[in-house]
Amino acid sequence: MRSLRLIALAALLLSALAVQAGEARERLLWLIRDLPPFTIFEGPAKGQGVVDQMLPLLMAQMPEYDHSIVRVNRARGIQMLQEGNFTCDPSLLWTAERAKYVYFSKPVLAALSSGLVVRRRDQALLAPYLDQHQVDLGQLLAGTQLKLGIVAERSYSTQVDAILRQLPDSALSRHYGNEATASLLQMQQLGRLQLVLGYWPEIRYLIQQQGGSLDGYAFYPIKGVDHYQFLRVGCADTPLGRQAIAHIDRLLPELGRDTLPALYARWLDPNQQVDYLEQARHLFEAAPSLSTQP
Repeated sequence: MRSLRLIALAALLLSALAVQAGEARERLLWLIRDLPPFTIFEGPAKGQGVVDQMLPLLMAQMPEYDHSIVRVNRARGIQMLQEGNFTCDPSLLWTAERAKYVYFSKPVLAALSSGLVVRRRDQALLAPYLDQHQVDLGQLLAGTQLKLGIVAERSYSTQVDAILRQLPDSALSRHYGNEATASLLQMQQLGRLQLVLGYWPEIRYLIQQQGGSLDGYAFYPIKGVDHYQFLRVGCADTPLGRQAIAHIDRLLPELGRDTLPALYARWLDPNQQVDYLEQARHLFEAAPSLSTQP
């Protein structure tokens, strides 16, 4: 009788374990980095970035996964996506190189493109290379001894990346740290760099966080570069990653049309906000598809 009870108990335990195993969910690792105004790790606006507020909305509508948020710098985030684990980045730009190991969502948000940031005291250095307030970045760095500060492994759009690839390595100062853009601005303030490549909403936020005055800086769009670029969610290109993107793509139309533009607009110059919001719906609906993604 005792042996029968033990057998019954063992069967019950095995049954419970089988049910538990059947209910186990895959863990999705979300890779985020300190990237104002999309993700903000510290300060009075901590957790109020666009992606900070978007990510809980996505996770709440993807209950089939266990979700974890992992803080990384740009280089480490790219490495983790290349390793092929179940990882996703909620704020990526599409590039042909990344498409070799990342499966991308539809566009999430139209954001202002990157440009050149200089101290106003150094504006005269750019004058020969300006065309209607846009800087010819390739000619500037080919014709001067100036160095350009950039974040290592970061894409600044396919158009800007193409310009950077044509430049000698001696013209670039790459930063690999967790707060790379903030560090580049500090180097600029100390006179170790004259030029920093960045996004004006991010630069505005960081300058103010460092106690600086926006009046001391100027931002120049880069000649030949589109005014807007499109952020996407990117997951490691695995069956799980593709499955997650298929679900995310079903959630994005409502978020991209009705929620995210207003979250992004609050970080723009006041004189840009109304114009951006008027264009945001059209930009989202007209966003290019990824013809190279199967």
